[in-house]
Amino acid sequence: MGDPAPEGEGRWCVERRAEVVAYLEREGVEHGRVGDWPAWHLSPYVSIWAIESVAHAGSVGWWAICGDLPTDYISARTIKHPRDAMRALAERWVDVASYLGRGEAHPSIQLGSSESRSQLAPLLLSRAKLLIEWANDNAVWEQNAP
Repeated sequence: MGDPAPEGEGRWCVERRAEVVAYLEREGVEHGRVGDWPAWHLSPYVSIWAIESVAHAGSVGWWAICGDLPTDYISARTIKHPRDAMRALAERWVDVASYLGRGEAHPSIQLGSSESRSQLAPLLLSRAKLLIEWANDNAVWEQNAP
């Protein structure tokens, strides 16, 4: 989307950016600059952020997602558009939710405690399915083009 015209939307995006920055710090992700404005967003639900590569200044090294869902990130090595990043993250969440639904820890992604897995699984799966729907909906991307 363009400039942060509505004040509430602008504030929401600034807050999400701060969440992404803090999350990347906690996760120990080496990165360059986080975009001042999301690469794509649908306020107040989801925002996708371009994160600069440390190895290749000026290019996207990571994509991060933040909003009314878990904050997460993914490498931009093979993902060149925020729509594809949304889809890839959602597909990963479907995989994680399948482990949680069985009461198992995912082999590479930590989410919640062993006691909360069964409660987190349907929440994560519902967010993932919604993101996949949005990633597949051309209208969502046309009306929210950067």
